[in-house]
Amino acid sequence: MKVIATAGHVDHGKSALVQVLTGTHPDRLAEEQARGMTIDLGFAWLNLPTGEAVGIVDVPGHIDFIKNMLAGVGGIDAALFVVAADEGVMPQTREHLDILDLIEVPRGVVALTKVDLVADPDWLELVHEEVRDVLSATHLAEAPIVPVSSVTKAGIPELLAALTQVLQAAPARPDLGRPRLPIDRVFTVAGFGTVVTGTLVDGSLRLGDEVLIMPGEQRARVRGLQTHRAKLDVALPGSRVAVNLSGVHVDDLYRGQVLTYPGVLRGALRVDVRLRALPDAPTVIKHNMEITFHSAAAESPGRLRLLEADELLPGDTAWAQIELRYPLALGRGDRFILRRPSPSNTLGGGVIVDPAPRREHRRRRPDALAHLEILLQGAPADLLEAAITQQGPLPAPQALAAVKLPLDEARAALAELLATGHAYPLDPADTNGALVTPAGWAVLRGRLHDTLASFQQANPLRLGMPREEFKSRVQPKTAWTPKLFAAVLARAVADNVVVENGAFVALPGFQPQLTPVQQAGVETLLARFRADPFSPPSVKQCLEVVPEEVLDALVEQGVIVRVAPDVVFDRATYDTLVAGVRQHIQTHGQITVADLRDHFQTSRKYALALLEHLDQIRLTRREGDARVLR
Repeated sequence: MKVIATAGHVDHGKSALVQVLTGTHPDRLAEEQARGMTIDLGFAWLNLPTGEAVGIVDVPGHIDFIKNMLAGVGGIDAALFVVAADEGVMPQTREHLDILDLIEVPRGVVALTKVDLVADPDWLELVHEEVRDVLSATHLAEAPIVPVSSVTKAGIPELLAALTQVLQAAPARPDLGRPRLPIDRVFTVAGFGTVVTGTLVDGSLRLGDEVLIMPGEQRARVRGLQTHRAKLDVALPGSRVAVNLSGVHVDDLYRGQVLTYPGVLRGALRVDVRLRALPDAPTVIKHNMEITFHSAAAESPGRLRLLEADELLPGDTAWAQIELRYPLALGRGDRFILRRPSPSNTLGGGVIVDPAPRREHRRRRPDALAHLEILLQGAPADLLEAAITQQGPLPAPQALAAVKLPLDEARAALAELLATGHAYPLDPADTNGALVTPAGWAVLRGRLHDTLASFQQANPLRLGMPREEFKSRVQPKTAWTPKLFAAVLARAVADNVVVENGAFVALPGFQPQLTPVQQAGVETLLARFRADPFSPPSVKQCLEVVPEEVLDALVEQGVIVRVAPDVVFDRATYDTLVAGVRQHIQTHGQITVADLRDHFQTSRKYALALLEHLDQIRLTRREGDARVLR
């Protein structure tokens, strides 16, 4: 599922266009509806001509609400950039475009709105060329420009076609096994409790997942998931998601926090960045200046430390460290925006290379700058963590080989991951065994659970999934060794993800369930066994009373014991027969088919089938026409 966001100057028709496209007016606040102006984020969705559902985040255009706009454009696949044909490019048109360019929104469509107010075709062409010129130096230089009217609906089909083409070029969001949901809205729903919304990135969320809200480290559980009002069992990366949480109160959450798995993020008051100043920045960026830092839905006042010089001229790029007033939970590679607090305007932006550096860097130090260059390409610990997350569980030698780093760097990175808890042995007692990360184990837990849930739904009468079948379904393309599978299963049992039931694996609390009709058939069948226990009904006769899947379930559960293809006994009779064979051999030294037949007043067919069965399970051994105990 893809997500787009509107952008553009105030009163250029963003919300009206969203209403035409979706049938939903995104302004949800009473003040917004009274003033006819978007103040906070609005949300809607549409179905493209291909049938694909697309989420829309409608952002405010007024300069007073730029911070709300910034909260809405993180994690989007494309921008719906709006310019009114009767006014052309305006101040917030340029600032919104600057922001989209700094966070590197890679694609978009320009809607030239209000064409119904323009009677002069030359004016419309002039505005078209002005927009194309403004886009020329940005990531949206090749964006199609579509004239539309929200009043007459002119151009709407063409706009939908352009959005479809642009979004088809957007790659699917990767599932890295470490979901992050930057929270852009917090509210309550009567009867359900706390709900948060955002655009999910880097991983999937499942019902029942234990999650952490950062910063603040508040633990919660996923009680419900929705996308576009449709309930989900699993929310995929790249989608707009509403998450109903248990275990946390709405008053304890706020926009800018991040919902994630334990161990994925750390809250920090310091961040290392590669900063690019806008070419038309309103002022020279200076060392130690006060700034406002924005990344996705998070923001904090802060102080900018330039690490290479005392100032950064418009259009230039430099390394910087930002000291934040409030802790934020950020990820390496996240985009950010810097704004001047007063007068409020955008200065620049870039990419986060270290979301939680451990120390304040000394300025103009070549070694510090070289370290940041390495981080820009990918920190060794991050690369190793990603490899273990995506390919794990992995034995340490395989993990070190997977990152293709010099061995000493890879070993140092592994030591760092183990020390910080970002990786750990799957079996705590085997420090040389396979490694997992918290995020990777969370994904694997979900796969184990989903595999069993699907099997049990399709096979409600079985005790669970056979161990070997379970292994073949959950292991990756590179097959697990028996030792590794045993470690995975032991950890899953310890975490109460699964339970073992003899040779079967099941979800905790699962019990085979017969329907009332099936139960009645079973009772009738067992009555027939009790009526003549040593000459029981054949398998064929059993299947005249109960379906094959019910008979198989009774055998699997041990209620009925199958000793030959067409010979079965109920459990109590089977135990009596086995005990009788033992006692007879202990008394007489051996037992023959005739001895067993006469002792229990049964037929040769049943006596022979039982003794051959006891040979097969190695309780007895045949010597001539008799059997002795092994």
